[in-house]
Amino acid sequence: MFGSNSPQNLLIATMRDEDVRALLEQSETVELSVHANIEQPNVPFEHVYFPDSGVVSVVVSAPDGQRIEAGLIGREGMTGFSAVQAADQSPHQTFVQMKGSATRVKVETFRRALDHSSHLRLLIGRYGHTFNTQIAYTALANGKATIEERLGRWLLMCQDRVGAPELALTHEFLALMLGTRRPGVTDALHMLEGKHLIKSTRGICIVTDRQSLIDLVGGIYGVPEAEYNRLIGTEFDQSVAETRSERVEKNPQGFDRSPF
Repeated sequence: MFGSNSPQNLLIATMRDEDVRALLEQSETVELSVHANIEQPNVPFEHVYFPDSGVVSVVVSAPDGQRIEAGLIGREGMTGFSAVQAADQSPHQTFVQMKGSATRVKVETFRRALDHSSHLRLLIGRYGHTFNTQIAYTALANGKATIEERLGRWLLMCQDRVGAPELALTHEFLALMLGTRRPGVTDALHMLEGKHLIKSTRGICIVTDRQSLIDLVGGIYGVPEAEYNRLIGTEFDQSVAETRSERVEKNPQGFDRSPF
């Protein structure tokens, strides 16, 4: 079994012991500093990262320089999913948005573990489905929701991954993530604060009424999170259920083991 020094990444926590050993025997724990690049566009990557804390963003760029976030990854997931699909690089950038730490595994080690474990392939495939669902709902939000609703959804998603209501975010980052200008972000923050859903100060945003924020954003939040809970957040394999509770500790804020 794994003790208090075990990775807090929930994908790793859900794996069978033999799969964890296959991954961790050649892994390392690394710090994730803000702005650090994990994957550069069209550059082969050598590692996949399983965040234990912090938040990582996948950003799509147009030839004219326009950029917007397409996906969000925290302790529920992993980077480098292209490696599962036999690709050695991605056209997108992946970088750290909120500092934390991660378990870093070489791509060759990860692929070798997948080749030897049908259970691991099932788990990672299910995660890929939930991540693709998240991307689809991001497209829905970007196309149909107001900036206020999109910001609310994004704050909820960050809170899920951080496990606390206090989020270290700058207006510059928020503008990039939402594909809008900084004045639009400022106005949206003021609207949410005026409804007593958040409290915003310089570099810090605190979610003060999570349920009302969920009600505000409506259907653009919740489906990807429900898919994660259905496929991964629940004990879909009894052998996993017997060990998972000993690997993942409840955090001080009292959030459930699942980030969603």
